[in-house]
Amino acid sequence: MISILFCLWPDFALASVSHVATGLRCEYLTDPQGIDDRIPRLSWIMESAERGMRQIAFQILVASSQDKLTRNQGDLWDSGKVMSSSSIQIEYHGHPLSSRQECFWKVRSWDQSDTVSAWSAPAVWTMGLIEKNDWQARWISYDTSAENEDKNLHLPPPPIFRKEFLSKSSLKKATLYASALGLFEVSVNGKPVGKDSFTPGWSNYNKRVFYLTYDLTNLVLTGQNVLTAVLANGWYAGYVGFIPPHLIPMENRGFYGDVPALLMQLELTYEDGRQQIITTDASWKTATGPIRSTDIQMGEKYDARFERAGWTRAGFDDSAWPLAQVVAPNKDLILQAYPANPVRTQQTLTPLAITEPRPKVYVFNFGQNFAGRVRLQVKGARGQVVQLRFAEMLHKNGSIMTENLRNARATDTYILKGDGETEQWEPTFTYHGFQYVELTGYEGKPDLTTVTASVMHSSAAIVSQFNTSEPLLNKLYQNILWTQRSNFFDIPTDCPQRDERLGWTGDAQIFIKSALYNMELGAFFKKWLVNLFDDQRPSGAFPDFAPLPFLQFEPSPGWMDAGIICPYNLYRAYGDTRIIRRNYGAMKKFIDYLTTNSSGLIRKPQGNNWGDWQSIDSQTPRDVIATAYFAYDARLMSEMAQAIGEDEDMRQYQELSANIKRAFAQAFIDPQGRIKGNSQTAYAMALDMELLDDQQKIKATQILVELIKMQDFHLSTGFLGIKHLLPALSANGASETAFKLLRQQGYPSWLYPITNGATTVWERWNSYTYAKGFANPGMNSFNHYAFGSVQEWLFSYLAGIEAAAPGYQKILIRPQVGDLSIKQVSAAYDSIYGRIESAWQIDPNNMFSLQVRVPANTSALVRLPAADASITESDRPLAEASGIKVRKVGLDGVELTVPAGSYRFRSRLSMIH
Repeated sequence: MISILFCLWPDFALASVSHVATGLRCEYLTDPQGIDDRIPRLSWIMESAERGMRQIAFQILVASSQDKLTRNQGDLWDSGKVMSSSSIQIEYHGHPLSSRQECFWKVRSWDQSDTVSAWSAPAVWTMGLIEKNDWQARWISYDTSAENEDKNLHLPPPPIFRKEFLSKSSLKKATLYASALGLFEVSVNGKPVGKDSFTPGWSNYNKRVFYLTYDLTNLVLTGQNVLTAVLANGWYAGYVGFIPPHLIPMENRGFYGDVPALLMQLELTYEDGRQQIITTDASWKTATGPIRSTDIQMGEKYDARFERAGWTRAGFDDSAWPLAQVVAPNKDLILQAYPANPVRTQQTLTPLAITEPRPKVYVFNFGQNFAGRVRLQVKGARGQVVQLRFAEMLHKNGSIMTENLRNARATDTYILKGDGETEQWEPTFTYHGFQYVELTGYEGKPDLTTVTASVMHSSAAIVSQFNTSEPLLNKLYQNILWTQRSNFFDIPTDCPQRDERLGWTGDAQIFIKSALYNMELGAFFKKWLVNLFDDQRPSGAFPDFAPLPFLQFEPSPGWMDAGIICPYNLYRAYGDTRIIRRNYGAMKKFIDYLTTNSSGLIRKPQGNNWGDWQSIDSQTPRDVIATAYFAYDARLMSEMAQAIGEDEDMRQYQELSANIKRAFAQAFIDPQGRIKGNSQTAYAMALDMELLDDQQKIKATQILVELIKMQDFHLSTGFLGIKHLLPALSANGASETAFKLLRQQGYPSWLYPITNGATTVWERWNSYTYAKGFANPGMNSFNHYAFGSVQEWLFSYLAGIEAAAPGYQKILIRPQVGDLSIKQVSAAYDSIYGRIESAWQIDPNNMFSLQVRVPANTSALVRLPAADASITESDRPLAEASGIKVRKVGLDGVELTVPAGSYRFRSRLSMIH
């Protein structure tokens, strides 16, 4: 859907110009069904050290060559001077663009004094294969089932493919387009292509498959060359998820097909304009190699004795290899450029320690739970079998705890070729969630270099920083970030270790706002929304997880609503209305589904309903939850309709939301203000989803605080309620209660797992305790981000960074100090407009200091918990600070309007905060 290019350039000094555009970025869609979405949108960051800097105009040049751009010739598009303050999502209005076209561009802008900047550093984007007839390649396959060596599972070896070709001299450009129904790894002349893993990602292969594009210009040689590939089952034909009871005894594999297929097209362009195209077809040779089995859940087996020396080099004798088989997938299958950040190795870890709980059984401890795989380095006799097993935790006797993996074997096996040299190996098509690795079968004595780890996740940039005076809160932030990194693996999975790893929609919608603070996820979530909308049911309901490999349960409230909540949050974070336009019809269909399947606007879902999953001794009625989401969805739809100019729909959804709120109050709120179920979740959702009038809010807040006090300041919410709990308290004058909940260390609480050794967020608060050991292993993930949705509150209330307008063009800085138990907080978020910072501290004299950074071309509303307007900025009276205006002075503090720039405020702390 979206092909995205980031060109981030370091800040640099300017001799005579006060600002410059950096961070150039292009987004465009290549879905053949979305012709209107092919128009690129351009964004940049305006950098300036001056306060109050804002853009009043811009000029964009787009050229067909770098040379023309250098000479300021925008032969594709010269926008001229456009009077606009916008620097994000600028639609390209130049000449029509064709497949494969390279576009070189730069931008300059004028500030409020009409001073023009220097031109930005140049950036480039390349159009993908837009038309279906751009593809000449054929799908090829090779069924290796007859070579399956596993006695219990269907794990045939992945086929390998090769094709030699002749390249002439004067090669100008070589571009490879590659896709698979399954997973592929490609090399040219023995050199790997790209750093991506698990390509081309997971999709609904019955409707859509992604392709990736690689520049091979520096890999293709003059003369004879060879293009090779390994093809694995992956999500297409491998073991996926788990089998729900209604599908047993069916195996959880092959949901899309039984045999994977490969599609590749290499295009060579010469200096004289000639073109040569090498495609997958019936002439390709195929065989099997040293990977004897591989599966995402089950692990990988590599027998080095089966290595075919030289097969990735030109001139290898493949005359005895069979020919590949040409296959024909669904004729309506959509081929689309991979729209997100591919999975890559992001970090390498060395174990902290090695133990030997039993003779010749070695356990490596990496000190951190994460997702990825390991690199093995061993030396030994030919045929020696080394086995690696993976676990998140250890039993008391030091052995690995694998019971919570359920049916995921999660075992890698390496068989040595024994040539007298040190042998290195890292699996290709599997990954695991683990902190501990068990090594068996090795005859040598391992050291800390025998097994090292590759941390893997989708390669989205981390855009947050967070620190406080409380070490446990800092650890909570790090645990949330590690959990997100572990589970943002092409799709937002629930867990990275067991036989599940599915894109659960409830988890995603609960966590998305927290996730967006942590990483740049515009592309990642737009790709996942392709999955979600592809799997929308004919009724209009969205599934409980996406992609949807098998028809599972009836979708549940709180899960299906991701089809509204996730696009809305992307729009708010990045100011991108195209995500709304593209999916607007599907979202309207979902609202119609909710309306049809309600009675008097009260939702009483039939069939499956997860409710407030994992709540503690507290049940929130499921019709309360479902109706609350109905009203919330309608309100968000009203905002999104307004954003794209659908004013009539906006009014209809506003009215619908208001009517649902009235029905909610009539059906569920008694004269004393108690909500049916009388649970923390019921009040938190009603408050945070804005379902109550002013009087109802006051009463609901009082009752919620009393319920929390009755639990001795512990929470009782589940997956759904927990996101709303602290925001509901802080938005309604009960921040002291929110702070006490946050800092609670007893069960259940956010800090309780940390006091029991957690390095990631757990599925259960008591997944493990030092005193009692493990909870029920049947559903006991130690890497599950749902309870990490408190991250949203840490940034938007504790640090106080919140979007006041889509894309953060207007920013709300509203730090809350609560019960004064936390003395210092600092946070940073790299928004699409640039870095936002908020750092506050309280000194022993109750003086409050706040440092703020507001990026150029934005403004902020700053709320200080100040006793009065006697505020200083950079040690001067506020009245001397240019551009800052006092907007409001009240009992709860002072509000200021602040232009772009860096500021340092100091005030006496208000007694009401």
